[in-house]
Amino acid sequence: MPRPRRRRSVRFNPDITFFRPEGVKDSYLEESILTVDEFEAVRLKDLEGLDQEEAAKKMNISQPTFHRLIRSARKKIADAIVKGKAIKIEGGVYKMVGRGRMGGFGAGPVGKCICPKCGHTIPHKTGIPCYQIKCPKCGSMMTRK
Repeated sequence: MPRPRRRRSVRFNPDITFFRPEGVKDSYLEESILTVDEFEAVRLKDLEGLDQEEAAKKMNISQPTFHRLIRSARKKIADAIVKGKAIKIEGGVYKMVGRGRMGGFGAGPVGKCICPKCGHTIPHKTGIPCYQIKCPKCGSMMTRK
């Protein structure tokens, strides 16, 4: 009997979880299911620009496991784009980490936003989550310090 899967740490819960190609009738529409942990792997590697080792640490998994996860996610995305399928983000073996009661990282109204890529910091602005701010130096999305 195989051992149970380790729950992957996810820091971003997507607000939009369904993407469909334009012009395909519902009766013909097939879906490609992208798990939340696969979505997080794509976000960390392709959007945030982290290398596999850094991204794997953030997800609390090994680098080879991260590699298999990102490879699976990219294959599903490519299949959906090439074959005109919808992409639905749901399920997977994961746990949400780092979020406070209001959806932020629980650091309150004060603090700093830091760029994970170049290390540039800016003061946090109340009401604007750091992950929605682009770094003025390199253009990467900021995180909370």
